[in-house]
Amino acid sequence: MSKTAIIGGTGVYDPSILSDIREVKQETPYGAITVTEGTYNGRTVLFMNRHGAGHSIPPHKINYRANIWGLKELGVDRVLATAAVGSLNRDMAPGHFVFPDQYLEFTKARECTFFDGGEAGVVHTDMTEPYCPAIRSAFMKAAKEIAHTAHNGGTYVCTEGPRFETPAEIKMYHRFGGDLVGMTAYPEVALARELGLCYAAVAMVTNYAAGISESHLSHEEVLAVMARLSEDIRGLLLKTIDLLPAERDCGCGATAESM
Repeated sequence: MSKTAIIGGTGVYDPSILSDIREVKQETPYGAITVTEGTYNGRTVLFMNRHGAGHSIPPHKINYRANIWGLKELGVDRVLATAAVGSLNRDMAPGHFVFPDQYLEFTKARECTFFDGGEAGVVHTDMTEPYCPAIRSAFMKAAKEIAHTAHNGGTYVCTEGPRFETPAEIKMYHRFGGDLVGMTAYPEVALARELGLCYAAVAMVTNYAAGISESHLSHEEVLAVMARLSEDIRGLLLKTIDLLPAERDCGCGATAESM
């Protein structure tokens, strides 16, 4: 039976949306991961806290390869990820949900592929459609059901962090076509595509980015907005799981390489 994973980002730490929960540890070639496994409406769902206990792991230090490999080993074929983001697009206002369909990557020092040569070989994975269209469609239907303003599509600019961006950087990202800016989309989305997982993200806009916002940015501001959005993000995730068919009917698995 297929399993769905929820990767909780900043402000999304609570696995209590599941029942019959238990902690599961999985070894991988890249290190061990620990997740919470439970059920929701008869479906097996795994919850992963991306930043670790107490938000202790900064975005550039997350073991993305262990996380995605471990989920695959545990039988996951769909990943619903959450991310707090700043907006470069005034139509995507604080409080809105955005379901990205593309990304731009400006990270510097992250392990970003399973295919490093040697035994793993060299594989050039197609990234034409990095985010699963079936999950994004379900996200939109769920957003309408809970009456939360959402946008289906947008370009997520991923930066290295953990610092926020400068106004000059934001101006550049906007000119390149970016709509959102955050620190965790990459390489998570690319690794999921390499292993043939369905992956989609709900980006929760917490503020306008530097130079657009009228005030200086702070992590406390992000957490405050996330707290206000917590009930709706919970409702969105659960309704999305309900809306997804029991078996995948998209093409995301076509790029999967043998593990």
